[in-house]
Formats: sequence, C-alpha cells, structure tokens
Amino acid sequence: MNEHDGYRPSSYGDSFADVYDDWYADVSDIDATVALLGSLANGRPLLELGVGTGRIAVPLAATGVSLVGVDASHAMLDILRNKSDAAAIIAIEADMAALGQARGLSDHGPFGVVFAAFNTFFNLPTDSAQADCLQGCHGLLFDDGRLVIEGFVPPEGGLADSGVSVRDVTASTAVLTVSTHDADDQLIRGHHIEMRSAGNTMRPWIIHYRTPEQLDASAEAAGFVLDHRWADWHGTPFDPAVHDVHITVYRKVSSP
Repeated sequence: MNEHDGYRPSSYGDSFADVYDDWYADVSDIDATVALLGSLANGRPLLELGVGTGRIAVPLAATGVSLVGVDASHAMLDILRNKSDAAAIIAIEADMAALGQARGLSDHGPFGVVFAAFNTFFNLPTDSAQADCLQGCHGLLFDDGRLVIEGFVPPEGGLADSGVSVRDVTASTAVLTVSTHDADDQLIRGHHIEMRSAGNTMRPWIIHYRTPEQLDASAEAAGFVLDHRWADWHGTPFDPAVHDVHITVYRKVSSP
C-alpha cells in the first residue's frame, strides 16, 4: 500500500507499540473472541491481520490452534516476539493490503479463518487498499474458509466533522485526541497527543470506515458471501437499529 499523505502501513503500529498493551488490553471481550474464532477454524490454521502485540493472538494460540499473525509494524512485532507466551505464534512483518507479497506467508496456509479484530480492517485508508486486502485473504483461505471482520457501525445521523477530546489526565501526563472527518470519503484522521513536561508524543491514526452493506459489496466482489453477522463475539443477533458494533463472517465461495 502506498503512503497516504505521509501515513504509512506501519505508522499506527510504530506510534502505538509502546502503549498498546496498557491502553487497549480490555478494549473487547477476549475470551469470547477466542472461543468463536476457534470454533470457526474447526482445527485448521488461523491468520490474524494486524496482530500487533498479540492481544488476541496470545490467548488464541494458548488454546493450541495453529496461528499466523501479520503486521506492518516492526515495533509491534518486536514486543510480540519478546513475550514468553507467544513462542507458538508465527509473526510475519507485512502490509495486510499486500498479503500476496508477504514473504513466507503462503507456506503456512491455506487457512481456515482469516480475521481482523476491533476495526483493524478500517485502518486501511483507501477503498483500493481494502479491496486488495480482501483479495489477498481470498487467496489464502481454504475453499470454504471464513473471513471475520469486527467493525463499528457508522451512525445513521453521521459522525462529527472534527473534534478535540481528553483521553486521559494524570499528575505527569495529559492525552488529547484530535480528529477530522471527511464524510464524503468516510475517512477519519486523528492523533492521540501525549503531553509531558519533557515533550510531546504524536500518535497518528486513520480510520476508513464502511457500513455493513458496503463491506458486503466489497467482500462479494472479492469472492465471498455473507455467512453470519452478529452484534458481539457471543453470537448475539445483530440489529442495525440497536447495535453499534458488528462481527461479520464471510465464506469463500468463488474466484474474485
């Protein structure tokens, strides 16, 4: 994937690696995520997109499944590889929009499940990058393999155009979140700005969000069909009028 106004595939991971485990350890239900993914894999290998420091991968690998994780950030993977309970995880440094170019990745497939948890798929900042990712996933799955994407549901009334909010304040640190929103491109650009007396740290992020219907259309173009859509990892039925998060499972059915 090409740079997006200076934002590289590794930008998010490189800027968040040192705080990710502290900031996002409890961002979702890990036990339920692990249970559902293991059930969908049915004994076959799994591939995680944006494996990061192993928030999902470490407990998932502990169940005994075969697991490969890709991430564009060397800093994220360094932390993962140095964890004593991550030895069974095969970590590959690669852009998830260019899975076909990931060295050695195809040697570990085909996979029963490819998954992207907690808005990770939306970190790909363009339509073309997301399409490339879906096509790459298709080529790595068994013929009846599953692609699982977790994402937020854009509100019907739209998102705020921009904003500044306080993420955290301590005796020594203040963290502000600054963002802008392009509704036409469905793109949110932001920074978490960590301020200390010794200096500031900029932590950039981009979200290129899609509606569930837009995801379905992109997945269909890549050779997938909608299998399930739930409101959470426990399998709660999804109601678009009520739920702001979805867990969507696509099944590989044809060539893209």
